[in-house]
Amino acid sequence: MPGIYGGMTDKFPLGALMEKGLRLRTGQTHVHRCLPKRLAMIEQGKLETTFLIGHRLPLEEAPTGYKNFKEKQDSWTKAVLKPGTELAGA
Repeated sequence: MPGIYGGMTDKFPLGALMEKGLRLRTGQTHVHRCLPKRLAMIEQGKLETTFLIGHRLPLEEAPTGYKNFKEKQDSWTKAVLKPGTELAGA
């Protein structure tokens, strides 16, 4: 389970892992080592990442976006905030 640790994960289904007898190994993602190559792949169109974006909001709606992320974690994952733009229908 590679990733970047961001604090407590109170919704992680640890019981489900135990019931199935699964092993879990974790580790920090080596962001500084991987980022330049991945960013170049995105810029060259070799790696598609836009499917990760769940919502797009103007910067002025950031407080609403953070509130929704906190309260609706099942449907709000990644949001992109754009300063000074109108995103109606985006």
